[in-house]
Amino acid sequence: MSNKVLISPSILSADFAALGQAVRDIDAAGADMIHIDVMDGHYVPNLTIGPDVVKALRPHSDKPFDVHLMISPTELLVPLFVAAGADYITVHPDAGPHLHRTLQSIRAAGVKAGIVLNPGAPVEQVDPVIDLCDQIMIMSVNPGYGGQSFIPSQLEKIAAVRAKIDAHVARGGQDILLQVDGGVNPVTAKACIAAGATSLVAGSAVFKGAGTYAENIAALRGDTANSKAA
Repeated sequence: MSNKVLISPSILSADFAALGQAVRDIDAAGADMIHIDVMDGHYVPNLTIGPDVVKALRPHSDKPFDVHLMISPTELLVPLFVAAGADYITVHPDAGPHLHRTLQSIRAAGVKAGIVLNPGAPVEQVDPVIDLCDQIMIMSVNPGYGGQSFIPSQLEKIAAVRAKIDAHVARGGQDILLQVDGGVNPVTAKACIAAGATSLVAGSAVFKGAGTYAENIAALRGDTANSKAA
């Protein structure tokens, strides 16, 4: 596994009137993935974007589209996001009755699959489906809104899932990205990386200043040589 921490800026914090430009800008600034938060106003109390927007953004970057589905039911809409150009699709175990089948269908379509553990979810949710996961996301805020503060108790969960992934790989299983989403900034990013995270989602911390995206991304990686952040 590479030691490089992947940065997936969340366009939820971008200017929605200029999303194509925002995607081009973070691509040029060194983002490894483009994180797209899909909310339905039902599973979470917010409404964001759908597959047509994902499709419209696809020509603006060759970077992997990291699509986080905060919708219920999930299974029926997965094919639309596959067709729109998603490279990763991450789903919530409690957002539909057939998690295993949903993950199977994502992978069968040639897209990488992942699950999300909400702050109140036990780490054991990983166990029955770890063979089907290319990514496991730890929510370090409650899903539904950007700009929330990091929940420190989730660091223990990151470490616990890191141990599960390492044991899985030691048994001959596939490697799995361990992603953290919510309240990630240069300070909390350092703690997440120390706990075992290999991918970080950040919205406000990346988009907080026009023209500083490269420095903001470098700060999340802890690359002080290329960052102006403390």
